[in-house]
Amino acid sequence: MRGRLAMPRGSRHIKTGLLAREGRWLVLQRDGGGRWRLDAGWKAWRLVGQRVRIEATRADFDLLDVWKFERL
Repeated sequence: MRGRLAMPRGSRHIKTGLLAREGRWLVLQRDGGGRWRLDAGWKAWRLVGQRVRIEATRADFDLLDVWKFERL
C-alpha cells in the first residue's frame, strides 16, 4: 500500500453504530459509513438491531475481536 497508511493488526478501536447480522457474522454498520465484521461472544447476538459502542482489537482487514459491548 504505497502512499497510504494502513491500520495495523492488533490496533485498538472504539466504534459506534448499528449492530446487524450478515449471514453467520455480526456486523457493525458505522454511523459515519462503512462496516466491520465482528468476532464476539454469543451474548452480543441479543443486541442485533440496536445501536452499540464496542471496544475491540483489529484481527484482519475488516474484522474486529470485540471485548466490550455497550448498548446506546
